[in-house]
Amino acid sequence: MDRNEKQQQLSLAKSSRHRCSEWIFRDVPSDITLEVSGVTFSLHKFPLVSRSGRIRKLVAEHRDSDISKVELLNLPGGAETFELAAKFCYGINFEITPSNVAQLCCVSDYLEMTEEYSKDNLGSRAEEYLESIVCKNLEVCVEVLQQCENLLPLADELKIVCRCIDAIASKACAEQIASSFSRLEYSSSGRLHMNRQAKCEGDWWIEDLSVLRIDLYQRVITAMKCRGVRPESIGVSLVNYAQKELTKKSSLWNPSSQTKVDLVSGSNGHEKLVVETIVGLLPVEKLAVPITFLFGLLRSAVMLDCTIACRLDLERRIGSQLDIATLDDLLIPSFRHAGDTLFDVDTVHRILVNFSQQDDSEDDMEDASVFESDSPHSPSQTALFKVAKLVDNYLAEIAPDANLKLAKFMVIADSLPAHARTIHDGLYRAIDIYLKAHQGLPETDRKKLCKLIDFQKLSQEAGAHAAQNERLPLQSIVQVLYFEQIRLRNSLCSSYGDEEGPKPATIHQSWRISSGALSAAMSPRDNYASLRRENRELKLELARLRMRLNDLEREHVCMKRDMEKSSSRKFMTSFSKKIGKLSFFGHSSSRGSSSPSKHSYRTDSKVIERTCASTD
Repeated sequence: MDRNEKQQQLSLAKSSRHRCSEWIFRDVPSDITLEVSGVTFSLHKFPLVSRSGRIRKLVAEHRDSDISKVELLNLPGGAETFELAAKFCYGINFEITPSNVAQLCCVSDYLEMTEEYSKDNLGSRAEEYLESIVCKNLEVCVEVLQQCENLLPLADELKIVCRCIDAIASKACAEQIASSFSRLEYSSSGRLHMNRQAKCEGDWWIEDLSVLRIDLYQRVITAMKCRGVRPESIGVSLVNYAQKELTKKSSLWNPSSQTKVDLVSGSNGHEKLVVETIVGLLPVEKLAVPITFLFGLLRSAVMLDCTIACRLDLERRIGSQLDIATLDDLLIPSFRHAGDTLFDVDTVHRILVNFSQQDDSEDDMEDASVFESDSPHSPSQTALFKVAKLVDNYLAEIAPDANLKLAKFMVIADSLPAHARTIHDGLYRAIDIYLKAHQGLPETDRKKLCKLIDFQKLSQEAGAHAAQNERLPLQSIVQVLYFEQIRLRNSLCSSYGDEEGPKPATIHQSWRISSGALSAAMSPRDNYASLRRENRELKLELARLRMRLNDLEREHVCMKRDMEKSSSRKFMTSFSKKIGKLSFFGHSSSRGSSSPSKHSYRTDSKVIERTCASTD
């Protein structure tokens, strides 16, 4: 390795001497030798001291000793950049480009090539190019930032980095606004709206930013957030950058892969820094990045042993949108312990806890008007149903693992509230797989496990299977047979009711059973909404009864007045016939109902009106 470095230095020195012989004064012998990064330059004092304040001071300090050799330590940009500065001192023209402007700014500061020592010096020339060319173009700013990676911290002190970052953030924000205006169009009704199907052309910079080093990339994304760049664009950029930087761990981004990856110590530190930085840059908005990407980051964080704060943040973000996850997402391999379970069950449990807590907090924040909704399920209830199905599939997937402890299996199965599952077929299937894979499980543990199943919520097929399942405890089989008998009895009662009409007692009993099952399958918020609706219906029914009562009182007054006017038998006979037509509980057509129908109410009102009219 040392021989290669020496050969490179010798070849660089030869090429530099060859280049210097082409542009220095050949007819005047050199009177000073400068050494930069192991490369020597035989030059002349006069052109150098006329432009560089640093060299002028060095020569002035050693005027008595007649200095002939000077070593310039830690010169930014190395020998190549110094050669450009020397050419400028000799008056030789060269082009300032995005690939050398940052080096020229730094070397001019190092050599003190300012306006104090010469007009239109190298520092002012490079500064003018940086202001007029670099800061006007986003791509050029990215290229200059890439050059600044080897010039820190001097490039930061000279404000080169922050000016390029501000320019990139401003340009990206301005182009997004312009692209948003281009997508505005008028609808058929004449209203102005945004065409979401049109392609957004303001995010072309995403690919350009992926070439930056992670520390500069972090500063650019932070500046973009402050400027108001869309969270979706930030998310796409983070996904693109992570996939490029973490390609060596390709299995991390393959959810179906279960193979353990050997850690490469050389790249471990860099990839760990990349993961932790990207997690810190994630937008706070939901769905700004795909949930599959969040799971990929979580796998990387677990495998690379990232900080606890990093992993908890990812688990919290995943928990807030767990209802859109898939089974492959949840299958996180267990990287850290060879003799433990195949999958990281503890991480999944923490994700489920985050989902449940997020669901409760959203319920508390909801306004009371939500309870007035006529929809059968709220969005949180729909999310619960999806996550419950996902958890049941996950349990069935991890159940065959021989190393999976009963406590870990049960804590996953019991992590959701009771009303999250309307049907327990999936949970029963997972428990049956676990019992089959762990046949040596004690009877007490099998009973404890089967208590998680509500056998009343099994379908007919699952109930028939459970009734003949020898792996279940005897107590569970008895419960299954009992609920199957109740279900058969209810089905027979309903079939008789369709033919002859059910008895009131049968109706009330079936109503209690169905309402109990419904309330168990509904969340407390939906139960409250149902009770509110029933309360309103009862109030309306009481109002109708009061109106009927007022009508009867009015009719009683009419009858009393008629009795005073006439005592003939003919009137009493007609009056008794009219009284017989009145029925407080409605007509016989409303059999089985405890409330009068609107038709019977209208009929009774007409009878009362005709009676009053005839007596008058």
